[in-house]
Amino acid sequence: MNHLALLLTVLAYLLSLCLYIRFLSTGRELTGRLGTLLLGLGLVAHYFALLERSRGLHTVPYHDLYGSMSLFGWLLAVTYLGLELYHRQRSVGAFVLPFILVFFLAAHLAPADRLPPPALHGAVFAFHVTLSILAYAAFALSFVLSIIFLGEERLLRRHELGNMVWRLPPLELLERMSRSSVLVGLVAITIGTALGFVSVDRLTGQYWFYDPKYIVTLLVLLLYVLYFGLARTAAWRGSRASKLCVFNFAVVVLSFTVVNLYLSHSHRYF
Repeated sequence: MNHLALLLTVLAYLLSLCLYIRFLSTGRELTGRLGTLLLGLGLVAHYFALLERSRGLHTVPYHDLYGSMSLFGWLLAVTYLGLELYHRQRSVGAFVLPFILVFFLAAHLAPADRLPPPALHGAVFAFHVTLSILAYAAFALSFVLSIIFLGEERLLRRHELGNMVWRLPPLELLERMSRSSVLVGLVAITIGTALGFVSVDRLTGQYWFYDPKYIVTLLVLLLYVLYFGLARTAAWRGSRASKLCVFNFAVVVLSFTVVNLYLSHSHRYF
């Protein structure tokens, strides 16, 4: 496999992380803009790294666990970049980039699993998988934002107000960003699940067959709908909603790991 795209991706993400950290400590707008620019360049290089990996294995990026992890990292970066541009808030980048880097490096430095091609295939199935992983990425971003909210709120209560704390987004903005990310995840998981049933119907002629993944996916969907509704109420707004979001993501991790690997018959890595 050509390692040029891999090296360029790591370099762009690392430089972007350094610039975001610098922006968080100094507040210089030019530094933040350069961090965003390098994140965009990293996304382009990451895309070509995914493409090279797929060509090397003669299959789709989500064929094995590590390919799914890399696609997850790419979609996490895409989701964050969209959220940053929409809310015009760059100070969260220093907390998100480490997750993107870890997933990318873990995926591309690990040996590939030699597995037979997936039974389901085609454009509908590809959209199903991509949207499902996009939902996981959006929920992961809301998790990071909720952790930042809880940490910032704790510092404010203790009156430990360093310069870096003042450059973090206001608590109200963090809540809005988290809800925006959850909304992306809800739309993606709803459409992705519907496309999954369409794929099954095309392959087997059945509208339904039992898989534990369906039950857990429905649970995840209901939990985030509950969060999205409660986070806007006076009783739950703030730390209670953020803690619920953290709990919800723990269920997502359970779905992506234990359920996929040990309980599901047709959802090994997505």
